[in-house]
Amino acid sequence: MEGSLQNLPAGLRGDYASARADFTLPQRWADYTPAEHATWRTLHARQAALLPQHAAAAYREGLRQLDFAEGIPDFALTSSRLRAATGWTLVAVPGLIPDGAFFGHLAERHFPVTRWIRRPEELDYVVEPDVFHDAFGHVPLLTQPDFADFLEAYGRLGERAARIGALKPLARLYWHMVEFGLIRESGLIRAYGAGILSSSAETVHATTSRKPRRLRFDARRVLRSDYFIDDLQPTYFVIESYAELFGAMRELPSLLEAARDAEPIPPGAAAPGDQPIT
Repeated sequence: MEGSLQNLPAGLRGDYASARADFTLPQRWADYTPAEHATWRTLHARQAALLPQHAAAAYREGLRQLDFAEGIPDFALTSSRLRAATGWTLVAVPGLIPDGAFFGHLAERHFPVTRWIRRPEELDYVVEPDVFHDAFGHVPLLTQPDFADFLEAYGRLGERAARIGALKPLARLYWHMVEFGLIRESGLIRAYGAGILSSSAETVHATTSRKPRRLRFDARRVLRSDYFIDDLQPTYFVIESYAELFGAMRELPSLLEAARDAEPIPPGAAAPGDQPIT
């Protein structure tokens, strides 16, 4: 179940015509222009300045190991370092890919990374995930063993979720805990989610602003929680460890059907049993 382009939004900018059946394609690192590498360095420098105060320790250590500062990373070189750490590799893709292909790659410890980078006028916001969001935001945490195991388990759950019509609850788990996850370290709230750490505005908002609600991680709650795709998040979920996140996957198969049939919780709304983190 790799999926079809018909299941993707219209007007995506990636080179889908050149993609293989599994939606991968060569990165062609040598084809990136000096201007594209300069865009990466601008984004990297801006986000790196925020990391000591806002980013999780495992993310910072992963970024140090992978050494992304000088330009768009070569996926082959990064993959060799990831394989040594946790057995993951990167695969280049045109952009967003169908659910079936995405889940299949994760289940094989292949992380899909968009090949193109945003334009200079899109530094603050890009509609589609680009190479900076995917590589800078997601890849450093793949060096963390428990998170790496969680992401593989997530991919393996995709086929079951599709079979029972529960892809929406599963997507909520990815959104809240992979894109916008927070962790408590020594009593402090730190970000590890890619959607946070690839955005300067979201980084500050998620970790220090008084506006959003920060709730103790609860898998049942997460599976029912809707979200905004084009605005700062009003609710974040906080784990105590990556082992906690991986451990929650044991109960996910039994929770998906219930979440599928339950009334969704609107973005920012409170629900019975919420445990605020202050």
